[in-house]
Amino acid sequence: MRHHTSMPRPRLSCVCCAAIIAALATPAHADLPGEALAAAKKATSFLVEQVSTEGGYLWRYSADLKHREGEGVVETSTVWVQPPGTPAVGQAFVQLYQATGDRQFLDAARAAAESLRRGQMQSGGWQAMVEFEPERRRRWAYRIDRPGSKAKDQSSLDDDKTQSALRFLIQLDRALEFKDESIHEMTLYGLDGLIQRGQFSGGGFPQVWTDRRDLDTPKLNASYPDSWPRTYPGHNEYWYRYTLNDHLARDVMKVLLLADEVYGDPRYRASAVKLADSLLAAQMPAPQPAWAQQYDAQMQPIWARKFEPPAITTSESFSVIETLMMVYRELGDRKYIEPIPHALDYLETCHLTDGRVARFYELKTNRPLYFTLNYQLTYDDSDMPTHYGFQLQSKVPQLRKKYERIARLTPKQLAESEPSRPPSPREVQEIMDGQDERGAWLSDEAMRYHRVPGPTINMDVAVEHLTTLAEYLDAVDQ
Repeated sequence: MRHHTSMPRPRLSCVCCAAIIAALATPAHADLPGEALAAAKKATSFLVEQVSTEGGYLWRYSADLKHREGEGVVETSTVWVQPPGTPAVGQAFVQLYQATGDRQFLDAARAAAESLRRGQMQSGGWQAMVEFEPERRRRWAYRIDRPGSKAKDQSSLDDDKTQSALRFLIQLDRALEFKDESIHEMTLYGLDGLIQRGQFSGGGFPQVWTDRRDLDTPKLNASYPDSWPRTYPGHNEYWYRYTLNDHLARDVMKVLLLADEVYGDPRYRASAVKLADSLLAAQMPAPQPAWAQQYDAQMQPIWARKFEPPAITTSESFSVIETLMMVYRELGDRKYIEPIPHALDYLETCHLTDGRVARFYELKTNRPLYFTLNYQLTYDDSDMPTHYGFQLQSKVPQLRKKYERIARLTPKQLAESEPSRPPSPREVQEIMDGQDERGAWLSDEAMRYHRVPGPTINMDVAVEHLTTLAEYLDAVDQ
């Protein structure tokens, strides 16, 4: 196996680079790089020393750190994997280390990785959270423990859980030049679980995989069922079926392409190709050439949760189109963008009177589908639950514009035509001005699950600001 120590990224022309770097280092901002580094170090110290639990992170904390929550109230020694939890924060630390070489950021990233090591499942992936209290750990088949007979071994791809952990670990492994045996082995074990246990023979992925495979999908093209139940038939373990829900394929594809770039193991590219081919196969035939949320072994749309019927789904279709364009950029095969025009033409017909789209469209008839407050399937949108996006903004205009642009270019031309641009001094100054004396960034947002008012410390804000500082420091160091 060969290892690549760096990942090429788009660059501006020498003239543009010189102009931008000169602008970043004008006399008015002469001390800005040093101040930005100090701000990043201060924020990292606060996060590591006052916020983290066992090196990991949740989603949200009250300003006084008395209240903590992930996707729910947290009152135990628990950290969150699902973004913007531990992997997202860890990845920001890695970017800061790569931009500066400052070991404080590397140490913080390694602590986050150790937190994930203690939460890796026997099957190779991660759940939404990692438990550290002994009694709570017994519920899960953590790899480093000796699991009991009732311990649950579930590696989840829902909501970017395992994917975000692997992306962080791959980047940390590369930053460490593959010399940390524990991190390197954990990362490769997770990737092995993903492609050996998680991926179906047909190329797709389920929401959850375990150390054994009970269900699979053959290499079939998607088709319409002759009929489907209009009342919820129960879950039927839909989480083991081929799914596209919540950008699952896009997030897995990012992992596989990154693993291929960093490690050069042909298995990862082969897995990415299988996944991409499965997306082509999952496109429904006319009259609705888009995608469903989940499929059975015959590649026909099925129920998942009680508010997720067999249907054409706009959100998942938008995500698949974005994924196929990413695949074309990376693999260079035009077959991956050929289905896009037909899909966009169809999705444009789904626009409601206000320009938005419904989440679900009835198979074949294309009538928008909704649910009442007591979860009865209906065509009426006047009595919908509010916890789920049954109507959303259309992405057809921006996706069509993006498609028309990339269709004119080769992947090489695309890479050269999309240079990365560093944050402006104004953006960096605003980030530093918003930092309190501890190094925290406070938001007015309330604690969602504790139901107490703000200010709060949100990890999505911290990750965004740390990443911006890393990008700026990387640019001025060139």
